[in-house]
Amino acid sequence: MQVRVGTVGGSVVVAAALAAMLGGCAESADDDGKKSASPSASAKGAAAGDAKAKGTAAAVGGTVGPVGSACELPVKFGIAEHWKAKSIDAEKELSKASKGEDGDLSGALADAFLRQGPVTAACEIDAKPAGNIGFLRVWTGKPGNADAGSVLRDFVAAEDNVSKEKYHSFKTGGGLDAVEVEYLYTSKLLEETKKESAFAVSTPAGSVVLHLGGMDTEEHEEMRPAYDLAKQTLMLS
Repeated sequence: MQVRVGTVGGSVVVAAALAAMLGGCAESADDDGKKSASPSASAKGAAAGDAKAKGTAAAVGGTVGPVGSACELPVKFGIAEHWKAKSIDAEKELSKASKGEDGDLSGALADAFLRQGPVTAACEIDAKPAGNIGFLRVWTGKPGNADAGSVLRDFVAAEDNVSKEKYHSFKTGGGLDAVEVEYLYTSKLLEETKKESAFAVSTPAGSVVLHLGGMDTEEHEEMRPAYDLAKQTLMLS
């Protein structure tokens, strides 16, 4: 079951419960939806779509990964202009949820929201300030010998209701070997299908997965330049 509704943070259990009911019907609420986007935001989204069509990455607006950045990670990469990064302390959120009123239920929902296959949520980079509905999320795994391809396949398998997966290998701009997948996710509740993308790399500190969803395929494509920027700039921290 896909459980990506709402931002991760103090309301993680509420978000996870909503996710459980909706079965992944929307990428992160995605909060007030497209109707809340201003005309200027829509223009930014169109510009992102044009950039994607031309095969270009987004303008760099900052970097995440290094010590002192919004998200400290085993890798570092550029984030698109106006996108906002927020670190996720999964262990802290899981601990809080397990001590909540619902006890085991809250803990199980939080676990479903914060873990996917072999990796744990570590950072979410919000596209709303740039005028789109969705997130570029970073998931990290424990140190070990797992190769990027195996981790990515397990990550996708844990999402459920996916189809038409297409995998390929490439090198990031920082020279790391990576495996990428593009696939379709179908919401059984809404009977809607959307495109999603993810790629994984292996590091001495563990595997890292970057995932781009979106409220629908149109949003996904408009956000692709930010995802491509991560691919082109990603290197070890």
